[in-house]
Amino acid sequence: MAEPFRLREDGIDLFVRLTPKASADALEGTGTTADGSRHIKARVRAVPEKGAANAALEKLLAKALRVPVSTVTVASGPTSRLKTVRITGDPALLAQAAGRLATPG
Repeated sequence: MAEPFRLREDGIDLFVRLTPKASADALEGTGTTADGSRHIKARVRAVPEKGAANAALEKLLAKALRVPVSTVTVASGPTSRLKTVRITGDPALLAQAAGRLATPG
């Protein structure tokens, strides 16, 4: 099964399904779309207005991956639930950390 991220020369692209207006900010393992691609399931309390939910997602992922928020950016899907989040840094270390996000527990 495919990983919920793609390696890049300068980091990784992480595939995320975001649910805004949740009761708490949380990462909830992985999900699979109809075409078989995997993504990290994320929930944030922020509303999807003026980029607030995207900013909350960036902060949540930065904290979970232990990287600076400045290295985490929503690269595509800013108004969609399915997003590609670009994280810059050492691709091997980021892939290892993203793999931990994909594993529940």
